Amino acid sequence: MTVMQKKDHDPTAHLTSEDVERLGEELDAIRASVVATRGERDAAYIRRVISVQRKLELGSRAVLLVSIFPPAWILGTAGLALAKIIENMEVGHNVMHGQWDWMRDPKIHSTTWEWDNASPSEQWKHSHNELHHTYTNVVGKDNDLGYGIMRVDEDQRWVPLYLAQPLWNFLNACFFEYGIAAYDLELGKNLATRKRRSSPEFKARARQVLRKIRGQVTKDYLAHPILSGPSFLHTLTANATANLVRNLWTHSVIMCGHFPEGVETFERRSINGETRGEWYLRQMLGSANITGTRAMHFMTGNLSFQVEHHLFPDLPSNRYQEIAPQVRALFEKYGLTYVTGSLPHQVGSAWKKVFRLSLPNDFGSTAHAKVLELVRPARREDEAQAA
Repeated sequence: MTVMQKKDHDPTAHLTSEDVERLGEELDAIRASVVATRGERDAAYIRRVISVQRKLELGSRAVLLVSIFPPAWILGTAGLALAKIIENMEVGHNVMHGQWDWMRDPKIHSTTWEWDNASPSEQWKHSHNELHHTYTNVVGKDNDLGYGIMRVDEDQRWVPLYLAQPLWNFLNACFFEYGIAAYDLELGKNLATRKRRSSPEFKARARQVLRKIRGQVTKDYLAHPILSGPSFLHTLTANATANLVRNLWTHSVIMCGHFPEGVETFERRSINGETRGEWYLRQMLGSANITGTRAMHFMTGNLSFQVEHHLFPDLPSNRYQEIAPQVRALFEKYGLTYVTGSLPHQVGSAWKKVFRLSLPNDFGSTAHAKVLELVRPARREDEAQAA
């Protein structure tokens, strides 16, 4: 059975091994029903999204050619930020998951897509598809959980450095695309020793990342501003603003998927001999959704259905909303908690957890005890004077 961290309450205690395997079979049936019905409707959807995204980006960059005028700067920046979010979330992330490989279209295939991001798609697919989706929320195995810079569970040993984790998280949000590139490169681990730093494999991957970053910086902060002529500085700030907005939005959505209160984390030994049903169960307990409108779901790349995405990462993203009621019904059937909430609620919950885990586990009780130590002598003195 799936093994939680050392919690007072195990949400799977009521399930037998047979229950878990039956759950897996029912989820396999949901997946099979989508695979059997995907077709032209789904292909038309992704082609339409890509077409709209590219037209929006081209139109926004055209407007920014005259961004010296404030209305053009505002319109162009908003449009470009929107285009970058759509490209990263609904297109790039999902294409690189192989959700559209069944179309056999080389232009929309996980092996050929390169996204508008600092991280090379090849490295991102390894760290995200192969590692994160395999070891979802397994502390010490899933580096997406806190991105290696944050304490994500009470069982992790606290050290004073974690006091700064709210600051690290904020900076990571602002420069998220570069944080992801460093994470995909496993920069901290590979710079830790001379042997790793000098590894030919690491050097090759580092050069690949630097080439990608150079291309991104040249495109956004040199080529397009130069094309704007007198609007050079205005276009430069517009591109920087659009990237910042995209980074903050992406970080917020991803934080909501695995970090709010109520989402479970797991011990390393949880994956020893893990069955298909247990893998499904871990995805269900280790993910959280966001409620909202169709437009909001679209802007999250349908990662507002993070539970469904983690159960079926290679199914077309436009089908997640369709199968969500069936998945939620299984949560209810098997007595599991379907963690979901509005975007403000989930973002707030995730940040609350970031702050809470930046402190020692006994911080609250220790602080309370110290306050009592200060209050009691003063209270006794007041009582003595009153007597």
